[in-house]
Amino acid sequence: MNFNELFLQLEKVRVAVVGDLMLDTYWWGKVDRISPEAPVPVVTLGRKEHRIGGAGNVALNTSSLGCETTLFSVVGDDVDGELLLGLLQERHIDTKYIIKSEERITTNKIRVMSRSQQMIRLDSEITDDVRDEDERALLYNFASYVKRYQPTVVIFEDYNKGVLSPTLITEMIAVCKEHGVVTTVDPKRANFFTYKGVDIFKPNLKEVKEALNLISEDMNEATLRNIHAELHQTLQHKISLITLSEKGIFFQKGSSSKVAPSHVRNIADVSGAGDTVIAVASVIYAITKDIKLAAEMSNIAGGLVCEEIGTAAIGRVRLLQECKKLLVPVD
Repeated sequence: MNFNELFLQLEKVRVAVVGDLMLDTYWWGKVDRISPEAPVPVVTLGRKEHRIGGAGNVALNTSSLGCETTLFSVVGDDVDGELLLGLLQERHIDTKYIIKSEERITTNKIRVMSRSQQMIRLDSEITDDVRDEDERALLYNFASYVKRYQPTVVIFEDYNKGVLSPTLITEMIAVCKEHGVVTTVDPKRANFFTYKGVDIFKPNLKEVKEALNLISEDMNEATLRNIHAELHQTLQHKISLITLSEKGIFFQKGSSSKVAPSHVRNIADVSGAGDTVIAVASVIYAITKDIKLAAEMSNIAGGLVCEEIGTAAIGRVRLLQECKKLLVPVD
Protein backbone atom coordinates (compact mmCIF):
# COMPACT_ATOMS: atom_id res chain seq x y z
CA MET A 1 0.00 0.00 0.00
CA ASN A 2 1.04 3.63 -0.33
CA PHE A 3 0.69 6.28 2.38
CA ASN A 4 -2.50 7.74 0.91
CA GLU A 5 -4.16 4.34 1.11
CA LEU A 6 -2.79 3.73 4.61
CA PHE A 7 -4.20 7.00 5.94
CA LEU A 8 -7.59 6.24 4.39
CA GLN A 9 -7.62 2.96 6.34
CA LEU A 10 -7.25 4.91 9.61
CA GLU A 11 -10.89 5.96 9.27
CA LYS A 12 -11.91 2.31 9.68
CA VAL A 13 -9.93 1.81 12.90
CA ARG A 14 -11.82 1.64 16.20
CA VAL A 15 -9.64 2.55 19.21
CA ALA A 16 -10.25 2.26 22.95
CA VAL A 17 -7.98 4.20 25.30
CA VAL A 18 -7.87 3.25 28.99
CA GLY A 19 -6.06 5.30 31.60
CA ASP A 20 -5.60 8.46 33.61
CA LEU A 21 -7.32 11.58 32.27
CA MET A 22 -5.96 15.06 32.95
CA LEU A 23 -6.85 18.65 32.27
CA ASP A 24 -3.87 20.75 31.20
CA THR A 25 -4.40 24.41 32.07
CA TYR A 26 -2.11 27.15 30.76
CA TRP A 27 -2.01 30.62 32.31
CA TRP A 28 -0.22 32.90 29.87
CA GLY A 29 1.19 36.25 30.97
CA LYS A 30 4.20 38.55 30.98
CA VAL A 31 6.92 39.26 33.52
CA ASP A 32 8.06 42.85 34.02
CA ARG A 33 9.24 42.87 37.62
CA ILE A 34 10.26 40.92 40.70
CA SER A 35 7.87 40.73 43.63
CA PRO A 36 8.70 43.05 46.58
CA GLU A 37 7.40 40.31 48.90
CA ALA A 38 9.82 37.57 47.81
CA PRO A 39 12.52 37.05 45.15
CA VAL A 40 10.07 35.66 42.59
CA PRO A 41 8.80 37.02 39.25
CA VAL A 42 5.38 38.64 39.08
CA VAL A 43 3.36 37.22 36.17
CA THR A 44 0.62 39.49 34.84
CA LEU A 45 -1.94 37.08 33.43
CA GLY A 46 -3.26 37.75 29.96
CA ARG A 47 -5.22 34.62 29.02
CA LYS A 48 -6.07 31.10 30.10
CA GLU A 49 -6.13 28.01 27.92
CA HIS A 50 -7.40 24.50 28.61
CA ARG A 51 -6.10 21.40 26.83
CA ILE A 52 -6.67 17.66 27.01
CA GLY A 53 -3.92 15.73 28.81
CA GLY A 54 -2.92 12.24 29.93
CA ALA A 55 -4.87 9.39 28.36
CA GLY A 56 -7.09 12.06 26.82
CA ASN A 57 -4.15 13.29 24.76
CA VAL A 58 -3.62 9.76 23.40
CA ALA A 59 -7.30 9.69 22.44
CA LEU A 60 -6.96 13.15 20.92
CA ASN A 61 -4.11 11.90 18.74
CA THR A 62 -5.96 8.81 17.50
CA SER A 63 -9.07 10.90 16.84
CA SER A 64 -6.99 13.48 14.94
CA LEU A 65 -5.74 10.65 12.74
CA GLY A 66 -9.34 9.82 11.84
CA CYS A 67 -9.88 6.81 14.11
CA GLU A 68 -13.16 6.27 15.98
CA THR A 69 -12.02 6.67 19.58
CA THR A 70 -13.58 5.76 22.94
CA LEU A 71 -12.19 6.59 26.40
CA PHE A 72 -12.38 4.58 29.62
CA SER A 73 -11.44 6.43 32.79
CA VAL A 74 -12.60 7.96 36.09
CA VAL A 75 -12.77 11.71 36.72
CA GLY A 76 -14.05 13.82 39.57
CA ASP A 77 -17.66 14.99 39.69
CA ASP A 78 -16.50 18.59 39.50
CA VAL A 79 -16.13 21.66 37.28
CA ASP A 80 -12.76 20.52 35.89
CA GLY A 81 -14.28 17.16 34.98
CA GLU A 82 -17.15 18.80 33.11
CA LEU A 83 -14.72 21.07 31.29
CA LEU A 84 -12.51 18.13 30.31
CA LEU A 85 -15.45 16.03 29.08
CA GLY A 86 -16.66 18.97 27.03
CA LEU A 87 -13.26 19.37 25.38
CA LEU A 88 -13.18 15.66 24.53
CA GLN A 89 -16.67 15.71 23.07
CA GLU A 90 -15.79 18.73 20.93
CA ARG A 91 -13.10 16.56 19.35
CA HIS A 92 -15.62 13.75 18.66
CA ILE A 93 -14.18 11.40 21.30
CA ASP A 94 -16.69 9.02 22.89
CA THR A 95 -16.91 9.78 26.64
CA LYS A 96 -20.00 7.81 27.63
CA TYR A 97 -17.96 5.16 29.49
CA ILE A 98 -16.09 7.70 31.64
CA ILE A 99 -17.17 7.44 35.28
CA LYS A 100 -17.68 10.51 37.48
CA SER A 101 -16.69 9.89 41.09
CA GLU A 102 -17.66 12.04 44.05
CA GLU A 103 -14.67 10.55 45.90
CA ARG A 104 -12.10 12.07 43.52
CA ILE A 105 -11.11 15.34 41.91
CA THR A 106 -10.21 15.67 38.26
CA THR A 107 -6.45 15.93 37.76
CA ASN A 108 -5.58 19.47 36.67
CA LYS A 109 -2.03 20.52 35.88
CA ILE A 110 -1.79 24.31 35.82
CA ARG A 111 1.24 25.74 34.06
CA VAL A 112 2.09 29.43 34.40
CA MET A 113 3.76 30.53 31.15
CA SER A 114 5.65 33.67 30.14
CA ARG A 115 7.66 34.24 26.96
CA SER A 116 6.98 30.61 25.96
CA GLN A 117 8.66 29.39 29.14
CA GLN A 118 7.09 27.56 32.07
CA MET A 119 7.47 29.57 35.29
CA ILE A 120 5.80 27.11 37.66
CA ARG A 121 3.41 24.15 37.61
CA LEU A 122 0.59 23.53 40.09
CA ASP A 123 -0.87 20.00 40.28
CA SER A 124 -4.35 19.35 41.68
CA GLU A 125 -4.96 15.60 41.92
CA ILE A 126 -5.73 12.45 43.89
CA THR A 127 -3.46 9.51 43.03
CA ASP A 128 -4.99 6.81 45.26
CA ASP A 129 -6.51 3.83 43.45
CA VAL A 130 -10.13 4.35 42.40
CA ARG A 131 -12.68 2.82 44.73
CA ASP A 132 -13.73 -0.80 44.20
CA GLU A 133 -17.18 -0.01 42.80
CA ASP A 134 -15.72 2.34 40.18
CA GLU A 135 -13.17 -0.30 39.23
CA ARG A 136 -15.91 -2.92 38.82
CA ALA A 137 -18.04 -0.53 36.77
CA LEU A 138 -15.11 0.35 34.54
CA LEU A 139 -14.32 -3.33 33.90
CA TYR A 140 -17.99 -4.13 33.20
CA ASN A 141 -18.28 -1.24 30.75
CA PHE A 142 -15.02 -2.22 29.05
CA ALA A 143 -15.93 -5.90 28.66
CA SER A 144 -19.36 -4.99 27.27
CA TYR A 145 -17.80 -2.52 24.82
CA VAL A 146 -15.18 -4.98 23.54
CA LYS A 147 -17.74 -7.73 23.09
CA ARG A 148 -20.15 -5.43 21.23
CA TYR A 149 -17.82 -3.27 19.12
CA GLN A 150 -14.70 -5.45 18.62
CA PRO A 151 -12.17 -2.57 18.65
CA THR A 152 -9.08 -2.79 16.47
CA VAL A 153 -6.70 -1.85 19.29
CA VAL A 154 -6.80 -1.01 23.01
CA ILE A 155 -4.21 1.44 24.33
CA PHE A 156 -3.37 1.52 28.04
CA GLU A 157 -2.06 4.94 29.06
CA ASP A 158 -0.77 4.74 32.63
CA TYR A 159 0.25 7.86 34.55
CA ASN A 160 0.09 6.31 38.04
CA LYS A 161 -2.94 8.42 38.96
CA GLY A 162 -5.04 5.54 40.28
CA VAL A 163 -7.29 4.48 37.40
CA LEU A 164 -5.26 1.47 36.23
CA SER A 165 -4.93 -1.03 39.08
CA PRO A 166 -3.18 -4.41 38.73
CA THR A 167 -6.54 -6.19 38.82
CA LEU A 168 -8.04 -3.96 36.15
CA ILE A 169 -4.97 -4.27 33.92
CA THR A 170 -4.87 -8.07 34.12
CA GLU A 171 -8.59 -8.55 33.52
CA MET A 172 -8.81 -6.04 30.68
CA ILE A 173 -5.87 -7.68 28.88
CA ALA A 174 -7.63 -11.05 29.31
CA VAL A 175 -10.80 -9.61 27.73
CA CYS A 176 -8.76 -8.33 24.78
CA LYS A 177 -7.04 -11.68 24.29
CA GLU A 178 -10.40 -13.47 24.36
CA HIS A 179 -11.65 -11.28 21.51
CA GLY A 180 -8.42 -11.04 19.51
CA VAL A 181 -7.86 -7.32 20.12
CA VAL A 182 -4.37 -5.79 19.76
CA THR A 183 -3.11 -4.35 23.08
CA THR A 184 -0.48 -1.66 23.57
CA VAL A 185 0.76 0.15 26.67
CA ASP A 186 2.63 3.27 27.69
CA PRO A 187 3.61 2.21 31.25
CA LYS A 188 4.73 3.97 34.40
CA ARG A 189 6.76 2.65 37.32
CA ALA A 190 4.03 1.42 39.70
CA ASN A 191 2.47 -1.12 37.30
CA PHE A 192 5.46 -1.52 35.02
CA PHE A 193 5.59 -5.33 35.15
CA THR A 194 1.82 -5.87 35.35
CA TYR A 195 1.18 -5.53 31.61
CA LYS A 196 1.91 -9.15 30.76
CA GLY A 197 1.22 -10.50 27.31
CA VAL A 198 0.54 -7.20 25.51
CA ASP A 199 1.44 -6.72 21.86
CA ILE A 200 3.47 -3.51 22.23
CA PHE A 201 5.21 -2.38 25.43
CA LYS A 202 6.36 1.24 25.05
CA PRO A 203 8.34 2.76 27.90
CA ASN A 204 10.87 5.53 27.50
CA LEU A 205 14.53 4.90 28.23
CA LYS A 206 14.42 6.58 31.64
CA GLU A 207 11.52 4.38 32.75
CA VAL A 208 13.29 1.21 31.56
CA LYS A 209 16.50 2.09 33.38
CA GLU A 210 14.63 2.79 36.60
CA ALA A 211 12.55 -0.40 36.37
CA LEU A 212 15.57 -2.61 35.66
CA ASN A 213 17.96 -0.67 37.94
CA LEU A 214 20.35 0.11 35.10
CA ILE A 215 23.07 2.73 35.49
CA SER A 216 24.88 2.35 32.18
CA GLU A 217 24.83 5.40 29.90
CA ASP A 218 25.96 3.42 26.85
CA MET A 219 22.65 2.50 25.22
CA ASN A 220 23.69 0.96 21.92
CA GLU A 221 21.54 -1.52 20.01
CA ALA A 222 23.20 -4.54 21.65
CA THR A 223 22.38 -3.17 25.11
CA LEU A 224 18.81 -2.43 24.06
CA ARG A 225 18.43 -5.98 22.76
CA ASN A 226 19.50 -7.23 26.18
CA ILE A 227 16.92 -4.94 27.76
CA HIS A 228 14.23 -6.39 25.50
CA ALA A 229 15.25 -9.90 26.51
CA GLU A 230 15.05 -9.02 30.21
CA LEU A 231 11.66 -7.37 29.78
CA HIS A 232 10.35 -10.28 27.73
CA GLN A 233 11.39 -12.77 30.40
CA THR A 234 8.83 -11.21 32.76
CA LEU A 235 6.22 -9.72 30.43
CA GLN A 236 6.09 -12.25 27.57
CA HIS A 237 5.06 -9.38 25.30
CA LYS A 238 5.44 -9.38 21.52
CA ILE A 239 7.24 -6.10 20.86
CA SER A 240 9.42 -3.66 22.79
CA LEU A 241 9.19 -0.06 21.58
CA ILE A 242 11.55 2.16 23.59
CA THR A 243 11.73 5.90 22.97
CA LEU A 244 15.28 7.28 23.21
CA SER A 245 14.58 11.02 23.30
CA GLU A 246 16.75 12.84 20.73
CA LYS A 247 18.36 9.54 19.66
CA GLY A 248 15.17 8.17 18.16
CA ILE A 249 13.29 4.97 18.91
CA PHE A 250 14.26 1.31 19.37
CA PHE A 251 12.03 -1.60 18.49
CA GLN A 252 12.37 -5.35 18.69
CA LYS A 253 10.04 -8.14 17.68
CA GLY A 254 11.39 -11.65 17.96
CA SER A 255 15.01 -11.56 16.81
CA SER A 256 14.51 -8.50 14.59
CA SER A 257 15.50 -5.11 16.02
CA LYS A 258 16.50 -1.62 14.95
CA VAL A 259 17.11 1.90 16.21
CA ALA A 260 15.22 4.39 14.06
CA PRO A 261 17.07 7.72 14.38
CA SER A 262 15.18 10.93 15.09
CA HIS A 263 14.80 13.66 12.49
CA VAL A 264 16.09 17.19 13.00
CA ARG A 265 13.42 19.39 14.60
CA ASN A 266 13.12 22.77 16.27
CA ILE A 267 12.19 21.45 19.71
CA ALA A 268 9.92 23.77 21.69
CA ASP A 269 8.37 21.39 24.26
CA VAL A 270 8.50 17.61 24.74
CA SER A 271 5.21 17.49 26.69
CA GLY A 272 2.90 14.81 25.34
CA ALA A 273 5.34 13.43 22.78
CA GLY A 274 5.09 9.96 24.33
CA ASP A 275 1.30 10.12 24.00
CA THR A 276 1.65 10.80 20.29
CA VAL A 277 4.18 7.99 19.81
CA ILE A 278 1.99 5.33 21.44
CA ALA A 279 -1.09 6.58 19.56
CA VAL A 280 0.50 6.46 16.12
CA ALA A 281 2.44 3.24 16.73
CA SER A 282 -0.67 1.48 18.02
CA VAL A 283 -2.99 2.27 15.12
CA ILE A 284 -0.39 1.74 12.39
CA TYR A 285 0.70 -1.60 13.84
CA ALA A 286 -2.93 -2.68 14.30
CA ILE A 287 -3.57 -2.04 10.59
CA THR A 288 -0.34 -3.34 9.07
CA LYS A 289 1.28 -5.60 11.70
CA ASP A 290 4.51 -3.93 10.50
CA ILE A 291 6.36 -2.71 13.60
CA LYS A 292 9.16 -1.14 11.54
CA LEU A 293 6.69 1.10 9.74
CA ALA A 294 4.78 1.81 12.98
CA ALA A 295 8.00 2.77 14.79
CA GLU A 296 9.25 5.02 12.02
CA MET A 297 5.93 6.81 11.62
CA SER A 298 5.46 7.29 15.37
CA ASN A 299 9.05 8.55 15.58
CA ILE A 300 8.24 11.23 13.01
CA ALA A 301 4.96 12.12 14.75
CA GLY A 302 6.62 12.47 18.16
CA GLY A 303 9.16 14.88 16.71
CA LEU A 304 6.49 16.98 15.02
CA VAL A 305 4.48 17.62 18.19
CA CYS A 306 7.66 18.68 20.00
CA GLU A 307 7.73 21.75 17.76
CA GLU A 308 4.70 23.14 19.62
CA ILE A 309 4.38 24.56 23.14
CA GLY A 310 2.43 22.26 25.47
CA THR A 311 0.53 19.09 24.69
CA ALA A 312 -0.65 18.91 21.08
CA ALA A 313 -2.14 16.25 18.82
CA ILE A 314 -0.44 15.21 15.63
CA GLY A 315 -1.99 16.71 12.50
CA ARG A 316 -3.08 14.06 10.02
CA VAL A 317 -2.15 16.09 6.93
CA ARG A 318 1.24 17.13 8.32
CA LEU A 319 2.12 13.57 9.29
CA LEU A 320 1.14 12.29 5.85
CA GLN A 321 3.34 14.91 4.20
CA GLU A 322 6.32 14.09 6.42
CA CYS A 323 5.97 10.34 5.92
CA LYS A 324 5.94 10.79 2.15
CA LYS A 325 9.06 12.96 2.40
CA LEU A 326 11.07 10.93 4.91
CA LEU A 327 10.00 7.29 4.44
CA VAL A 328 10.07 5.00 1.43
CA PRO A 329 6.45 3.99 0.65
CA VAL A 330 5.54 0.34 1.05
CA ASP A 331 4.60 -1.25 -2.28
